[in-house]
Amino acid sequence: MEPINFQLTHLHRDMPPPGGFDAVKYKRNLPFRGPSGLVILGAVTAVCAFGFYRVGKGNLEKRELQREKVWSRIHLVPLLLAEGDRDTYRRQQAALEREKEIMKNVKGWEAGKSVYNNPRYRAAESIVVL
Repeated sequence: MEPINFQLTHLHRDMPPPGGFDAVKYKRNLPFRGPSGLVILGAVTAVCAFGFYRVGKGNLEKRELQREKVWSRIHLVPLLLAEGDRDTYRRQQAALEREKEIMKNVKGWEAGKSVYNNPRYRAAESIVVL
C-alpha cells in the first residue's frame, strides 16, 4: 500500500465559475387566480350596503302605505255609519210592516210599540271596526 501524500498540488479544487453560479429559483410561480381578499371584502360590503339601502326604502314605502290605509279607513267611517243607519232604518220599517200585517187581527195591538213600556229610543248595537 502506498503512503498518502497530503500535498496534492496537481489537483484542482472545485471552485465556482468566474462570475458565480446562476441564481437559484426558489420563488413559487403560481398563476393569478382571481381578485384579492381586499377586493372581495369591498364587493361584499358594497352589496350589503346596497341591500340595506333597498330594505330602508322598502320600509319607508310600507310605512307610507300603512298610513294611507289608516287614513282612508278613518275617512270612510262616516260613510259606513250612514250606510249602516240607512240599512237599519230600512230593516226597522220592513219589520214594522211585517208586524202590522201579522198582528192586524189582534185588537189593541199597536205595531212598533215597545213591549218594555219605555219611551226612550235605543238604536241597535253596532260595532265599527277600523
